[in-house]
Amino acid sequence: MPFTITTPDGASLCARDWTAAGEAWLGLVIVHGAAEHAGRYEAVGRRLAEAGIDVRAYDQRGHGASSGRRGDVERWTDYTGDVGRMVEAYPSAAAGLPIALLGHSMGGLIVLDAVLTGVATPDLLVLSAPGIGDGLPAWQHALAPLVARVWPTLTLANGWGPEDLSRDPAVGAAAASDPVQLERATVRLGALGFGAQERVRAAVADLELPTFVVQGGQDTLVPPAATEVLGHLPGVTRKLYPALRHETLFEP
Repeated sequence: MPFTITTPDGASLCARDWTAAGEAWLGLVIVHGAAEHAGRYEAVGRRLAEAGIDVRAYDQRGHGASSGRRGDVERWTDYTGDVGRMVEAYPSAAAGLPIALLGHSMGGLIVLDAVLTGVATPDLLVLSAPGIGDGLPAWQHALAPLVARVWPTLTLANGWGPEDLSRDPAVGAAAASDPVQLERATVRLGALGFGAQERVRAAVADLELPTFVVQGGQDTLVPPAATEVLGHLPGVTRKLYPALRHETLFEP
């Protein structure tokens, strides 16, 4: 059952929990990607709970049922700050359980930025196709910050289609017909995301947490080459599934 978490600056974040079957051995916070929402992770949350994991997922600002302009954020630190608060305030942490963060795509970028800047202090990381790079042309990276200065709330259509998500056509069809799934995002969000990519890539060698990275070899949204650097870090295990696409958690 969804519930609301109110942040210190007054934002309302829609969250949902899946309680571990039996005695929990881990608490996990899921941070979703761009345009999506926590409700898409219902099957994931249930399966992890069956494995003895307490799971919490939440709609990021401007996504799903959370507050904020759709597909926008005023400050990137709003995203990373929410991650830090989710880890710190998670009841499983008070119970003494280790806490893991699972970030998908843009969520993986946000999670890495929060950890590398010391805003979030989990015990473990799981990254699904973390968006530390993308398949967008260089001119978009150069132009977005300039446009964002004069028209930050200009929205552009997402540059991917249902077929990019999973080999399972039902996944793409469900996303395309989902009334909560976003079809557009602001130039400001894009510019802030590009800046976060540069910042994370420059600092990623400092990552010290035990980390598992999973990605599909047919990912067209986050090129597999973009995450290769993570696989060379001590304490990081990177698993590439050659036939899978962007959403490994939603593959057959």
